[in-house]
Amino acid sequence: MKDDVSSRTAQYMALFRALETTRPKSSRLFTDHFAHNFLDNQLKLHVYLSKFIPGYRSMVEKIIRKRIPGALSSGIARTRYIDDLLEKAILEGNQQVFILGAGFDTRCLRLPFLKNIKVIEIDHPLTAAYKLERLSKRHIPEKVFYHQIDFNKQSLDQLSVINNFNFSLPTTIIWEGVTNYLTQEAIDNTFEFLKRFAPGSTVLFTYVNQQLLDDPSSYFGGTKLLEDVSNIEEKWLTGFYPSQLASYLKKYHFELMDDQGAETYRQHYLPDRTEAGYEFYRVASVRRISE
Repeated sequence: MKDDVSSRTAQYMALFRALETTRPKSSRLFTDHFAHNFLDNQLKLHVYLSKFIPGYRSMVEKIIRKRIPGALSSGIARTRYIDDLLEKAILEGNQQVFILGAGFDTRCLRLPFLKNIKVIEIDHPLTAAYKLERLSKRHIPEKVFYHQIDFNKQSLDQLSVINNFNFSLPTTIIWEGVTNYLTQEAIDNTFEFLKRFAPGSTVLFTYVNQQLLDDPSSYFGGTKLLEDVSNIEEKWLTGFYPSQLASYLKKYHFELMDDQGAETYRQHYLPDRTEAGYEFYRVASVRRISE
């Protein structure tokens, strides 16, 4: 992410959630009344008009699908999928939530089952400041804590010492929309940190199939997408081959529980909203096991 502006891709994800919230309650996957706060005025206007002008949302969504094939449906389905995986982990006994690279994530505000759960969000100081500026203080629950880290100056280990993180509790860690922007070394270091959490902890993270980075043309819309993110200085650097992920995670004492691509979770949550593209984007659920 560029240091002087909020991430454009983070704004797009907020836009997708805001547009989904304009759908009738009976047909939307979730409700996010906070997402519009992170949009610039132009995007905010499109969401507003989508609420009141028949057919306007459909027009906006058609434009998005043309510009970024598959991103909208993948992003919406992925949001709901991670929501459900998170709720499952909490019901199974996880007692706190960490959100790494939180961006404009609003789960701590919109998910009722997190009401009594401690949530810790960690992000770059500029992103965190922008987010808190856009949110009313009255909306932030007492059990939600925001921590800032500049990875060029500080490590997660240093941050944990300063803020006395509790690694003894089974924890759910959400790491969404981040790994593809990092170097392999940064990903390795993060998993080295995450293995400090208690056995039974869960990590829910997204990644891109390495095949996309090796041969962008192998996926519909892949070549243009990688060019576009590079042009806005949000270049994708790292992916994984799904067939190699389980063995990679074992090095850090994590067991791969589930790993699904956009085609699968999109079909599950949006069977009537057919759209091609973004099949390379995946969600993995892994569990910390005893050493």
